[in-house]
Amino acid sequence: MSFSKDVKKELFSIIPKSRHCTVAELAGIIIIQGLDSFQIKNDDPLNRKVFTLLNKTLNIGKDVTALTADVSLETKKMLKLSEDSTMVEELVLQQPCCKRAFLRGAFLAAGSISDPSKGYHFEMVCHNEKQAFLVIKAMKAYDIDAKIVKRNDKDVVYLKEGAQIVEILRVMEAAHSVMDLENIRVVKEVRGRINRKVNCETANISKTVSAAVRQIEDIHLIESKLGLDTLPEQLQEIALVRLEHPDTPLGDLGQYLDPPIGKSGVNHRLKKLAKMAESLK
Repeated sequence: MSFSKDVKKELFSIIPKSRHCTVAELAGIIIIQGLDSFQIKNDDPLNRKVFTLLNKTLNIGKDVTALTADVSLETKKMLKLSEDSTMVEELVLQQPCCKRAFLRGAFLAAGSISDPSKGYHFEMVCHNEKQAFLVIKAMKAYDIDAKIVKRNDKDVVYLKEGAQIVEILRVMEAAHSVMDLENIRVVKEVRGRINRKVNCETANISKTVSAAVRQIEDIHLIESKLGLDTLPEQLQEIALVRLEHPDTPLGDLGQYLDPPIGKSGVNHRLKKLAKMAESLK
């Protein structure tokens, strides 16, 4: 099962305790999904949840398999739906807990989350801008900053940051999914730090090797043109040590001299050799 389906499975099991939150969650589902799609009760989990919420608010009965015209009318009045049933009055979402329930309903109706091990993407597909702005306003009550993009004549509300997706899951009360996502994020962050460290060390090694290769080439050029025995004693000494230890970093190279010298002293002598080699090219 995908991560998105796991989240929805968890959210389907949540039934609000208060009537006003139940109404808000129904509103989130129905303005996006449409009331007509729930006329016949079946085994679809979203369908089952709608009938459960309607039974809790309107007491339609557990054995009801279809919504009558009267129940549909009562549902529209209860949810304070617009004429086309695509919007709801903000009075329904007045309390923070109702915004939480509304977002849960909207996500169950038209939301999805990508596999967090591959990337972070959360979205809800709305019918129009008004719906999208209503969703965004509810999110802002919890300091979640979502964006909107047009896709196939739909307005898609989306999040791209892992921390924001964790927060929206927490708001919708998907506690187990929050833990799963946080665990994935920790693993990804650790792997990222390790990769950055390895890349940095690899770059440093590459830089050290490249510098050593240039130094050895300079020494060979001086040797072929002038001979190392013509060099001052200090330069001759560092040249021979570098040829003998081609892979040794500068900080360690000076330890092979007598008396030993530090990294800056080694670097100073090698620069003199490089300048000499440049004049011979």
